Amino acid sequence: MEAEPDDALVADVFARACTSRSLLADVTGRWGSLAVLALADGTARFGALRRRVDGVSEKMLSQTLQALERDGVVVRDVVSTAPPRVEYALTPLGRRIAARLRDLVEVLEGSVGEVEVARAAHGAREAGRIEA
Repeated sequence: MEAEPDDALVADVFARACTSRSLLADVTGRWGSLAVLALADGTARFGALRRRVDGVSEKMLSQTLQALERDGVVVRDVVSTAPPRVEYALTPLGRRIAARLRDLVEVLEGSVGEVEVARAAHGAREAGRIEA
């Protein structure tokens, strides 16, 4: 008898043990979103990704790509050349995630002026509290 999928399984990002929570952490971690967005432009080699994601260390980018590959967001392809090269690309899941992240980035980039005003006002309020 073949095992039936568990139809009762309900994903809940607020549940500690839910796969969706760890996926959210991997995708929205400090470097995960940037790596996914960089790969939305197409296949890239490690060095090109590192240059694109300004400020990420080799170690952190490597760990981030490994986590995203484990989650099925990124695929790693070793191309048999001399010397061999490694290319990274988004999976269909990765492309769906990238599309949503791109929407979020548009909101964030479009709000920079508003955020700078809010930060300046907050800084002024905090300075007033310290002096008082």
